Amino acid sequence: MSVETPENPVNSIVARAKAIILKPKEEWPVIERETLSSGEIFTRYAMPLAAIGPVATFLGGQIFGYGAFGISFRPSLVGGLSQAIISYVLTLIGLFVVCFVANKLSPSFGGETNSRNAFKLVVYSMTAGWLASVFALIPSLSILAIVGLYSFYLFYIGASPLMKIPAEKRLSYTIVTVICVVVLYLIIGALTTGLSRMTGLGSPNLGAVTQSSRSGGSVSIPGVGTIDTGKIEEAAKDMERAANAGPATAIAPATLQDLLPANIGSYERTATKSMRAGPGSHAEATYAAGDKRFTLKITDAAVVGAMAGLGAAFGVESNSEDADSYERTTTRDGNLVVEKWNRASERGSFMTMVAKRFMIEADGNADSIDELKAAVATIDQGRLVGLSRS
Repeated sequence: MSVETPENPVNSIVARAKAIILKPKEEWPVIERETLSSGEIFTRYAMPLAAIGPVATFLGGQIFGYGAFGISFRPSLVGGLSQAIISYVLTLIGLFVVCFVANKLSPSFGGETNSRNAFKLVVYSMTAGWLASVFALIPSLSILAIVGLYSFYLFYIGASPLMKIPAEKRLSYTIVTVICVVVLYLIIGALTTGLSRMTGLGSPNLGAVTQSSRSGGSVSIPGVGTIDTGKIEEAAKDMERAANAGPATAIAPATLQDLLPANIGSYERTATKSMRAGPGSHAEATYAAGDKRFTLKITDAAVVGAMAGLGAAFGVESNSEDADSYERTTTRDGNLVVEKWNRASERGSFMTMVAKRFMIEADGNADSIDELKAAVATIDQGRLVGLSRS
């Protein structure tokens, strides 16, 4: 397949994105043979996809706002727009920096110097990250941006056909380049915040990088997690099978709403609402007992499908704690689990995924995090699994 001279630019982007995500080993040699200039790739492909994250973040902030431990806020229209523009511009600038680094590093790992191929490698491997940034639109789905790490695997697969990196050295080449990307995006994030809110730039702590060669190789990247390329390849095959079977249909919002109980312990349900957002659906209910109040949410991220299985490949684990609060992220049976709690304010949230597709989250004010966990446990996960198969 080739999308070098398409009649419809939109179809070109969709065809290339689908091919590089689902069949990277077959698509990279096709890309290597194409003769499009870096400028054409930049304007036709990189610019539209790089805009997804800033636009989604801007719209999500204006529609849903941001929140933590039950406290939410919405940025001003001008502030949100300026931050989106700055983020977009810095991302595009960063793209050329990463391309420069990838090209200059190549000979050190037995590869060739080829600026156009380096540009292809970086741009097309970033497809997963750009597409995953759409989850910033809905706060409940933002954790799924983790699937954007699939871009690292795409880079790993494309290093040999594009930059002629020997197979035994492409893992090391990927590690070093990824470190540069991590540093770059930490800087971009800090600059975006700094330029829009006039805050300072902190110094990232990268720690150590390790790698092993079992089952195709694994990489432990500070701030990212452990990437097992064997598991990623399995997840990619799952995505391909899902794509061939056709897109999953989101469960009707009313059906999800029916799963929300009338009461949870001493908490009484005071309000419910549900909605369909494009290919996904969502339902939530508010529960109150005295001065305590939390929201229980069910989201069907059908659009993600097998992509959510990438969480297992990345072995996501993180833990942050101080005197008053903690945040923990883990992966259990391939499903993400996120727990946050502030002891002083007695606010927090607990979220778990089910069948690598549904997200159940309790968020708000309670006597303990155990009450939020108990609220999540009231949702019949077996029924959700059954609905996903129907």
